[in-house]
Amino acid sequence: MSDPRAAFVRGQTVLAAAALVPEIRLHLATEVTPLWRATEAALAAHEVPPPYWAFAWPGGQALARYVLDHPEVVRGRRVLDFAAGSGLVAIAAARAQAAAVAAADIDAHAAAAIALNAAANEAAVDILTADPIGLPSAWDVVLAGDVCYEQPMADRTLAWLRMLAAAGTDVLLGDPGRSYRPHDGLAELARYPVPTSLELETRTLCDTTVWRLLPQ
Repeated sequence: MSDPRAAFVRGQTVLAAAALVPEIRLHLATEVTPLWRATEAALAAHEVPPPYWAFAWPGGQALARYVLDHPEVVRGRRVLDFAAGSGLVAIAAARAQAAAVAAADIDAHAAAAIALNAAANEAAVDILTADPIGLPSAWDVVLAGDVCYEQPMADRTLAWLRMLAAAGTDVLLGDPGRSYRPHDGLAELARYPVPTSLELETRTLCDTTVWRLLPQ
C-alpha cells in the first residue's frame, strides 16, 4: 500500500526547481498559507509540524549550490543532511558523488517528500526519521541548513554539531542571518544571494552564507 503522506505531499505541491539550484527539481508549495491550513485540516490535528519540507529555504539552497560547485567536499564520503526538509542538500550531495547520503528529519511528511524528491532526481538517499542529536557521528560530513531560527533548536543542535566537529566530522552550515547563528567558531566558505518570497522571509533576496563550524 502506498504511503498516504506521499499522496498528500503530491497533492499540495508541484515539481519545480529551486532558484539557486536549477539542476534539482523538488516538490515545492506554490502558496504558503493554503498548505499550512491544508496540512492541519487533512490530518484533523492541531499540532502538526509546519510543512518546512515544502519550501527550498535559503540556507539549504546555499549549501546545495556549494556542494554542487565544490564536489570534493563530499565526494567518496559519508554525508548527513540534518533537518533535511525537502532533501535538497542530500540530493546535491548524492549528485556530487558522496559515497553514502542520509537525510534526517523527524517529520513523517518530510520523509515522504524526501523520498519523492530523491526519486525525481534519481538520487540514492537513505531517510532517517529518528532524532540523531546526541549520537556520535557515523558520517564524514554533516550539512545543516537553516537550523538557527529558534533558540532552543539552535542551542541543542549547535552543541551536538560542535561535538561532531571536535571529533573530526566536517560540519557545514547554510544560514541567511538567522537570529541564533553563533558569532564565533565559524569560517566563511561562500556567500550567495538567494531569491525568496515575502510569504517566507522579510525580503525578496537573502544574503546567505555557507560556514564551516570549527571545533572548540
